[in-house]
Amino acid sequence: MNAIDLHTHTCKSDGSYTPTELVDYAIEKGLSAVAVTDHDSIEGLDEALLHAKSLKEKGLPSVEVVSGIEFSTKYGEQDVHVVGLFIAYDSPVFQEALDNFVDSRTNRNKKMCQNLQGAGIDITYEKLRARYPDSVITRAHYASYLLEEGYVKSRQDAFAQYLGDHTKYFVPREKVTPEQAVKLILHAGGIPILAHPPLYHMGNDRLDALTAALKKEGLMGIEAFYSTYSNQDIRDMQRLAAKYDLLLSGGSDFHGTNKPGLDLGCGYGKLYVPEEVLTKMKERLSSMK
Repeated sequence: MNAIDLHTHTCKSDGSYTPTELVDYAIEKGLSAVAVTDHDSIEGLDEALLHAKSLKEKGLPSVEVVSGIEFSTKYGEQDVHVVGLFIAYDSPVFQEALDNFVDSRTNRNKKMCQNLQGAGIDITYEKLRARYPDSVITRAHYASYLLEEGYVKSRQDAFAQYLGDHTKYFVPREKVTPEQAVKLILHAGGIPILAHPPLYHMGNDRLDALTAALKKEGLMGIEAFYSTYSNQDIRDMQRLAAKYDLLLSGGSDFHGTNKPGLDLGCGYGKLYVPEEVLTKMKERLSSMK
């Protein structure tokens, strides 16, 4: 059974590959399917879907592309990510909500640029947009800019000195709640997935409470396979999925060169997301129609 990858990022958020390059690489890796799940952005979906379709029509090797997104949300003071798969991203309700996300992110970016200017850095939001056109500007882009302009010696230095949550230059962004993200994904006909829960380090009881609350709102799946999971993490997520009748999902969280050593489809070498995961999702969607 071939592997799949249902959690990836392109240059339309904070990955380094274009959507076309991601599709080509998924084919090179022998994946049956790949989901494009950029942060709060659907800008890469058309390109990825059209490229895969064009290859198939030409009789060339192709891959199934799943339309997705990864929402950054806030659960109390905890950052929680919710992945949406099989979204009808041209839905007017969905588009309007994304516009609000973009406005919030833009305001945050302008404030961060002002803070960095106070540190003697020649940076503006307009310069970032010109340097990285058609991308949702994230801290990964700031790190690249600071490195390219010689203000830091590495991306790690950029976060340590200027971009980390602990620095005085950081500006938090208004975020939706995970419940709101779940509802929005459902309105777009998609499957809401709780992304990489072990990364939140919130303890079993609190994670169980979060999962229960999101299940009431319509949560349909949980990432049971992920690049950094231990075998125990996988078992824990499978048990949680069974308890709340959730679909299993998983992916590498591939970012290209922005996450060195983490590869598409196999993560750090041990990741394997079976194709049957996708089959069960499609069966669930069919039963809902």
